[in-house]
Amino acid sequence: MSKKVIVIGAGVAGLASAIRLQHAGYQVEIFEKEASPGGKMNRIETGGFKFDLGPTIVMMPELYREIFELCGRNPDDYIPMERLDPMYRVYYSDIPDEPFDISSDLAELTKTIEKISEEDMEGFFLYLHEIYKRFMVAKHNIIQRPFRKSRDFYNFSMLRKALKLKTFDTADRFISKYMKNERLKQMIMFQTLYIGISPFKSPSFYTMIPMIQFMYGVWFIKGGMYTMAQAMEKLFKELGGTIHYNKSVQEIDIHNRRAAGIIIDGERASADFVVCNADFPYAMKHLVKDRVTKGKFTDKKIDKMKYSCSCFLLYLGMNRKYEEIEHVHNFIFTEDLKKNLHDIFAGNKLTNGSFYVYIASKMDPSLAPEGKDGLYILMPVSHVAAANYEWNEETIQDYRTYILNTLTNIRGFENIQQEIVTETCITPRDFESKFNAYNGATFGLMPILSQSNHMRPQSKAKHCDNLYFTGSSTHPGAGVPIVLLSARITAQELMQDDQGIVFDYTGK
Repeated sequence: MSKKVIVIGAGVAGLASAIRLQHAGYQVEIFEKEASPGGKMNRIETGGFKFDLGPTIVMMPELYREIFELCGRNPDDYIPMERLDPMYRVYYSDIPDEPFDISSDLAELTKTIEKISEEDMEGFFLYLHEIYKRFMVAKHNIIQRPFRKSRDFYNFSMLRKALKLKTFDTADRFISKYMKNERLKQMIMFQTLYIGISPFKSPSFYTMIPMIQFMYGVWFIKGGMYTMAQAMEKLFKELGGTIHYNKSVQEIDIHNRRAAGIIIDGERASADFVVCNADFPYAMKHLVKDRVTKGKFTDKKIDKMKYSCSCFLLYLGMNRKYEEIEHVHNFIFTEDLKKNLHDIFAGNKLTNGSFYVYIASKMDPSLAPEGKDGLYILMPVSHVAAANYEWNEETIQDYRTYILNTLTNIRGFENIQQEIVTETCITPRDFESKFNAYNGATFGLMPILSQSNHMRPQSKAKHCDNLYFTGSSTHPGAGVPIVLLSARITAQELMQDDQGIVFDYTGK
């Protein structure tokens, strides 16, 4: 009889781990507190409009496709994709009538960079050259492998490779070596916010995020990102897996330093292995009651760790199509990005912030009623514990007013406030309550140097057998492609312990 695995949470990493293990011959059951799959990769439906709840930008599509190919499926049957070009449009709030379209076609991108700053063109290519080298080091030696023991990192071969990442520079200082134009630097640096950290604090190697876009492109999944969550659920069930929805796990059942299942609805559900996709800090504080298993991650330690920013999101159903806005992804930058970022991480209430507008119905009209568009608007904000203000109706209205007033300066959005027919929002408090994101930090633990790579929580529990963790607060980190790698590592670690399978972690 096949061994049983219980997975806590049907987020991206939970689903991907479950698929890999079910495919490998385990009997896998997922317990999910919400009524649908995906975690933050979910959907909001209102008034005939369908909005992706969280992630929206598809990078590194090969990692999305891999989970289906592993199981002998054609990914195009599950997650049909289309490449976007241009990838996105950038607006600067002080020159709203002069936006820049950012392409992954090198010839077109060169023209755009020259338009922004011809003097920085050579530096831009030098940046791509340098960060590509570091990306290859990270890809083959860091982000696709676990660091279970100290010697997995602290050995001559690994240290020699890690030094090539030049981790002690910040993203801001690194980019400033190659480019001087502030608009160009903003366009590149802001993307560290995809993983919830300021470029003024982020290790420089995270500037590989925009490089991946420039060199490999951005994609759109038909139906939006939620299609990926639905497709993984479908595949998991096809493989014979079971999902229990509306089931909130109270505790991981641990006896004699071994995970034996979970406590749910006051009863034990036994298993040979437990994979926890709940946010790692939340899990350690609330689901792991055994003090030995907690190890160094005591409640006090969890409270002292550094957390990513959060997000305020508006989901607006509009009464018309926005033909004047040509692209799916649009970024609106404040003229003082440095102050904007300082305020986010200092906990200040924003009076001047950058934000992002996503119009998925441009690519897939089925996501909105005929003749209408839905606007998804995201503004990075402080997480709950850092914020020096309360998330109440006044705060929501202040941020809403700021965003809509800023958009009225952009051609096509002049009358936006009169064109809204449905409206809902999500705040950091919602991330905290709905998704158990600790402190409402959307991207989990902040990926500062002391919380990255071997110093980030790993998949295999250090002080408990048969217990594994996966998701954005574990190695290798946040972002959908990276979380999919987390799931791969978790499944491989479990199988290594159970079957003695030795995996090649070089990624080559």
